[in-house]
Amino acid sequence: MILQKAKTIGNDVNHFMNGETIYQILPKKYIIEAYRWLLTTRKLDQKLLVLLKQGKAPFHVGASGHEAAQIAMAMNLKPGQDWAYPYYRDIAFLLALGAPLQDIISEYFSKDTAPHSGGRQLYGHWSSKSLNIVSQSSPTGSQFLQAVGTAMACKWENQNKPVHKKEVVYVSSGEGATSEGDFYEALNWATREKLPVIFFIEDNRYAISVPASEQITGGSLYDLTSGYKDLHRFNPNGNDFFEMYDVTRKACDLVRKGEGPSLIVANVHRLLPHSSSDNHAQYRPKEELERIFQEDCLVQLEEKIDEESVLTPEELKHLRDEVSQTIEQAVSWASSQPDPQPDSVSLHLMDSEQDVKVHSNDNSTKVGSIVMVDAINHALHEEMNANDKLVVYGEDVAGFKGGVFSATKGLMQAFGKQRVFNSPLAESSIVGTAIGLAVKGYKPVVEIQFADYIWTAMNQIRNELAMMRYRSKSDWISPMVIRVPVGGYIHGGHYHSQNIESIFSHIPGLYIAFPSNAADAKRLLKTACRKNDPVLFLEHKYLYRQNFAKSPEPTENSLLAFGKARVVREGRDISIITYGVTVHHSVAAAKEMEKKYGVSVEVIDLRTIIPYDKKTILESVKKTGKVLVAHEDNLTQGFAGELISFIIEQAFEYLDAPILRMGSLDIPIPYNPILEKEALPNQEKIIQQLEKLAKY
Repeated sequence: MILQKAKTIGNDVNHFMNGETIYQILPKKYIIEAYRWLLTTRKLDQKLLVLLKQGKAPFHVGASGHEAAQIAMAMNLKPGQDWAYPYYRDIAFLLALGAPLQDIISEYFSKDTAPHSGGRQLYGHWSSKSLNIVSQSSPTGSQFLQAVGTAMACKWENQNKPVHKKEVVYVSSGEGATSEGDFYEALNWATREKLPVIFFIEDNRYAISVPASEQITGGSLYDLTSGYKDLHRFNPNGNDFFEMYDVTRKACDLVRKGEGPSLIVANVHRLLPHSSSDNHAQYRPKEELERIFQEDCLVQLEEKIDEESVLTPEELKHLRDEVSQTIEQAVSWASSQPDPQPDSVSLHLMDSEQDVKVHSNDNSTKVGSIVMVDAINHALHEEMNANDKLVVYGEDVAGFKGGVFSATKGLMQAFGKQRVFNSPLAESSIVGTAIGLAVKGYKPVVEIQFADYIWTAMNQIRNELAMMRYRSKSDWISPMVIRVPVGGYIHGGHYHSQNIESIFSHIPGLYIAFPSNAADAKRLLKTACRKNDPVLFLEHKYLYRQNFAKSPEPTENSLLAFGKARVVREGRDISIITYGVTVHHSVAAAKEMEKKYGVSVEVIDLRTIIPYDKKTILESVKKTGKVLVAHEDNLTQGFAGELISFIIEQAFEYLDAPILRMGSLDIPIPYNPILEKEALPNQEKIIQQLEKLAKY
């Protein structure tokens, strides 16, 4: 019987009983609706595989066997109110939530009009601004932390809303993706804060070809997660639509009422190979394949429909014919849509328009000078005053400590614990949740305590943060600032002295700032806080309190555009192109060269790495004809290589000598001060390079 006991859920379209236990009948129209979506998804998989064999598309990943679980979940969410981070197999979920069929097929053909990515991504990467479906990527498991970030924002905004208006966040994956560390970091954060997020795991027992027994301790994710406090766990039969509907209603009710996150581990069957590139007959026993088709969720639902006479045979045939016709029409329409134009390939990488009004001519300052770390603190304070959606967090940043360098000292006292707070000691969590906050309209300014520890967040930065705008054709953006103390000269050894700009400069979609003094640090950070794109803000910790990096403090309205270098010292004979701490070494070396040899050295401080000021570089090179590029990062593959290549391409005929470069030795920075000095650039080493150029 499909007439069964269930709890009425607050988000049911017909009832709102505050969680009271009652008997109710699932409306007939719900069953028909669910069957239509299930049948549509199944027939769509079949049609797309035919198109693949015809050579009309290059790749397919299907949902067959997962549909009942997905549809039940979608039917208990509120489209356009709740948020979703689906995974590539969630086609039925999308359809049930309201995504148009033709949009999914357009994405299959990678058409320009496809709203999910406009042909920029592989089929199966879903996105919908109107349905709050945040753009999905290929790296498995990275979406969990982003969902937690969005759930943080939902919790803040849910506080004064009635229960049925409160937002929840859905995030899904297969059981294989839960082997990623981000999944457990997300569970930790979500349960600690009792966030409104539903972790929906479609457990088909295979991660491509690797069985769950080789992925999960004890083979059961449900059992493995038993230790998380305030995590409501469910382990339903995902092939039974009615059981799934009941479970997803209960989970949504708990989450919407603020009682903590839910984890649903739905046991489903993957009826197709992992993708069109896979052959599951190579690793799945014949008996197993026969069994899962007997337990097919579509067959089970059709049996219930027949038993309860929900549809007559004639109505059932009409519905099936109608679904087939709808798919054919959608395929015909989608295949006729235009392909992307070649000249659009670089669009949507970053905000194409001026995203912040920069008063680059406003150089007004306050009375007195300020050190760099205080300039950064003041910039954050001013921007938090100006933008009530700007939040600051990271390791140790809250309380009276204000970070290990005191850059955020006093901010929590001024703006409260919701806007300035500590994170777990997990860099991937910091960046991943910040992405989720950013897509919800917040401006996270997060701190990675030392550049040396940013690498565990590399997947979130490279594959998620920097690519969000491009992969969604600007439907979704993730404007945030990652503050990172970098560099040596502090006797910090291997793991407190790293420079990272050359590696991150290779990531399209990311701005990089690297100021050398207090005034530039304040003005650039204020600009970064107003940008519509992600910014990696590098702060040299050796410069935080150095007198030679002090400056008069810019006023509140003084900003600095990215890509505008500063001529720190005018010169005629040699140009030094540099940034960060080597600006100060270069100025000292330039003064010594003029005093000792009468050689006039011009020093250019780039101030930002991406973008860098090509115009100022060329003007200086054309004037002097001799160039030294100096930075603290490793010499091999350092950013100097990019600058030298640009100069050779654009100003080769103006050069009177080979371009020289200065960087650290290609070794980890050692701890002993004698060894550290030998490894890093300094004034004396720069003078040696300048002497070579002067003699050439």
